[in-house]
Amino acid sequence: MKRVTPRLVAIAATLLVACTDEPANIGLAPPPGPVIETAEVARNPDNVLSAVVTAHVRNVDSVAVRFGPGPSLESLSPAVVPVGDSAVVLILGLFPATAYNLRVVAYRGGETVLGDVAPFATDTLPSDLPHYATFGAAPSPGYVVFAAGRYGVVIDNTGRVVWYHRFPTSPGLNFQPQPTGRYVARPATPDPTDLDPWVEIDVRGNVTRTFGCARNLIPRFHDLISLPDGSYWVMCDESRLMDLTPYGGVVNAQVLGTVVQHVSGTGALLFEWSPFDHLAITDLDSLDRTGVSVNWTHGNAIDLDTDGNLIVSFRSLSEITKIDTRTGDVLWRMGGRRNQFTFDGVSGTAFMRQHGVRLTGNGRLTLLDNLGDPSGSRAERYVFDAGTHTARLIGSYGPSPSVTAQLGGTTQELPGARTLVAYGNGERVQEYDQTGLVVWEITGRSGYIFRAERIRSLYRPGVGDPR
Repeated sequence: MKRVTPRLVAIAATLLVACTDEPANIGLAPPPGPVIETAEVARNPDNVLSAVVTAHVRNVDSVAVRFGPGPSLESLSPAVVPVGDSAVVLILGLFPATAYNLRVVAYRGGETVLGDVAPFATDTLPSDLPHYATFGAAPSPGYVVFAAGRYGVVIDNTGRVVWYHRFPTSPGLNFQPQPTGRYVARPATPDPTDLDPWVEIDVRGNVTRTFGCARNLIPRFHDLISLPDGSYWVMCDESRLMDLTPYGGVVNAQVLGTVVQHVSGTGALLFEWSPFDHLAITDLDSLDRTGVSVNWTHGNAIDLDTDGNLIVSFRSLSEITKIDTRTGDVLWRMGGRRNQFTFDGVSGTAFMRQHGVRLTGNGRLTLLDNLGDPSGSRAERYVFDAGTHTARLIGSYGPSPSVTAQLGGTTQELPGARTLVAYGNGERVQEYDQTGLVVWEITGRSGYIFRAERIRSLYRPGVGDPR
């Protein structure tokens, strides 16, 4: 028998390591690169300021489109992931009646493939689409969303309409971007049995779903929160006959209260709060409860606090109310006849008939005070301490000349302590810096804009933006 020496063992081990270091894919073909087979460009029938590109591809991770007027292709759409062997890319914010060139871009790993250049021309704008002019040298970046006539529109800082959706009648005053990346509105419909539900619209202009209230209550158009999990918070009208003679009213008064509901994406009622269970008719000023119809609470804004509980603005009560979303208990009441807060920096009444209430951080909120200041409506910013029930006014801004927004109006706090304000039927939309200086506005009379809200992206409206 031949003896195996240590030297032979070492040589064998070296050879074995050398063999295992050999590349495993020697002789195999490299993975196939991205391929663009065909691409078609089509107009979006809902919006002439957009185009729809359908690309048929192979071996592709994502697809985008470069585009621009004439030979320039300086703009790039967001990339989308193909479904099967095709990708549909939406291009937004185009100019009307303009010739463009488009080119599909396909990505796979570190590889990029360009398709052929394709021409495309946009059509003219609808003749009834509103037009706007703006002024301001230092606006916040992005776009402004609101309802106008029969349209939900988005304008840029120059006042140019960059996106729109036309409703059969109107959006119902309120047209809102949502954290889901879609828009919502509550248009009136001719069908008396459908209770005028909210509708959700994607950026292509498709109605993707509707939102209603449980118990066949009527949804209020003033505000809605649509959440990424499919659920939503909605305000609903509930009417009851009440004998208000002990309170200076009539025997069979039709009392309208605002119910707040949290409804799942499948329509299940997750939470409900009713003022009939927690508030009193005497919370309303005596002169407002004498008629046959009594608009008791008039909820016009809802927001979720950082602790998951709910803030509701009741215009008729001149009150902001915080509600525990587990028990339904009223946690505190700010403003109105049942005010629990001491205000600092306020002369006279803190706020009255407010609109557009929004939480802007822990113990911070903004609102449009419609009647608390005799000089006119003003956007106000407060810091408050719920533990000590104290609130301090830290900012108050209004237009010059002043206006009174008896109907509608909203506020939105922007980065840099800026505030965007719509004055409702006061027909003003202005953005203020932290000192109250107007840095941007729609010039002239903007028309009745119930809500104006800034977004950063046309493709994902509301995602990551302050409400």
